[in-house]
Amino acid sequence: MKKMSLAVLFSLSAMTSAAFAQSDQGVTMSTDPAKISDIEQRAQDLQTRQSNMQTEMPMHKSTTHHKKSGMKHSKGTAE
Repeated sequence: MKKMSLAVLFSLSAMTSAAFAQSDQGVTMSTDPAKISDIEQRAQDLQTRQSNMQTEMPMHKSTTHHKKSGMKHSKGTAE
C-alpha cells in the first residue's frame, strides 16, 4: 500500500511541476525590424555552427571489429 501511495504522490508532483514549467506566453509575433533581423542572424549563425560541427566530426568506420564481451574461454584439463 505504501508503494502505491508513493507512486500516486510522485506522479501528482510530476504533473504539478510540469504544469508550472509551462509558460503563459507561448509563441509571440513581432513587427520590429531590428528584432527580426537579430533573430534571423542568430538562426544563420546556429545553422553555420551545426554544419561546421558535422563536417569536423569523424565518421564511425563500419569495417572495424569489436571484441565481444562476455565470451570467456573455459580452460580444459589435460589428461
